Amino acid sequence: MMTFVIAEKERGLLVKDGRLVEVLGPGRHFYWLWNRSRMQVQILPATGACNSPLVDGIEKRHPELAEANFEIVSPDQGQVAIVRFDGRAGLIVRGGDVARVWKVLDTITVDVIDVEAEPKLPKRLLNEVSAAAVYGALVPSPVEQIGVSEAQSAIVLFDGELIETIGPGRHGYWQVGRKVTSKSADTRPVPMEVTAQEILTKDRVSIRITLTSFLQVTDVEKAALSTPDYEGHVYKLVQFAVREAVAGRTLDDLLNDRAKVDREIASHVRKEVGDIGVDVTELGIKDVILPGEMRELINRVVEAEKVAQANLIRRREETAATRSLLNTAKLMADNPTLMRLKELEALERVTEKIGNIDVRTGSGEGLEVLTNRLVKIADRD
Repeated sequence: MMTFVIAEKERGLLVKDGRLVEVLGPGRHFYWLWNRSRMQVQILPATGACNSPLVDGIEKRHPELAEANFEIVSPDQGQVAIVRFDGRAGLIVRGGDVARVWKVLDTITVDVIDVEAEPKLPKRLLNEVSAAAVYGALVPSPVEQIGVSEAQSAIVLFDGELIETIGPGRHGYWQVGRKVTSKSADTRPVPMEVTAQEILTKDRVSIRITLTSFLQVTDVEKAALSTPDYEGHVYKLVQFAVREAVAGRTLDDLLNDRAKVDREIASHVRKEVGDIGVDVTELGIKDVILPGEMRELINRVVEAEKVAQANLIRRREETAATRSLLNTAKLMADNPTLMRLKELEALERVTEKIGNIDVRTGSGEGLEVLTNRLVKIADRD
């Protein structure tokens, strides 16, 4: 005699001569075995899908056992079945698969969805099925989740065909009988640094130029489908435009009129970019890197120019000061009172540096000496 103990959350499959005979409930079971090889019991968890090969086709071979113990879930092609255990989504079954779900412990409900008519999951359903298991361990997930960040947009493609454009948030699509892919793009202005490249100017000077550009996606569909990589496309166009603008100019022209060069490069790039859903909002030269010898030579030229400008300014100031002195002298010559005032101002400045003044009045002259004879001005004649 053999004894089998089955727990409350388990069920046993009684097999005799390799054929399913009965589904055993919880408790202790006794069997007389005249031949051990003829009878055995397989004990399984009584929740979820039963993956034992013994129950394959049970709905046809033993319809009474199937009706009492299992919910047979078999969606058609182009459909998906969501199996709920006590109201919670726990299992997803693809079209064409057959799942035999235990119903002895849980209340089983099945929702069948036509994925051709409803390819996109509502947000509530997406949250439900995110934690659900998929029937068949080796198959990919039947739901493709697409997350779009803030200030971004994305396009959704089924087998390479454009379906729709979506905004920020979390989105889900049924990936059953199709391949779901997506491409996203940031719709804010994005900086793009064009690294230094060596260019030969018209006067045979080798220089390196770095540029900064800002790109903004205005149409996500065009930006994603018109070119494989719109940033790389614009990057190459900027390189070509820089070479064309610099190669036709001398170094002096380039350094003296960088604003014009920036406008020319930006105009050329915008024209060549065309309508690919991307705008070049800003574009300009950031750095012009010269060879060491040329840099020293330009520094000397700039230094000489600044010295010449300083000398010119100094001469202008000296000329102005001389002219002012000449005008002052003419005024003093024509106005003796003004001349006398200037003398008194000079005397005041001199006396500021003198600690004591000894004035002797014995000769009867007194302050007359200080005011009249200290500074003697000859007559004009």
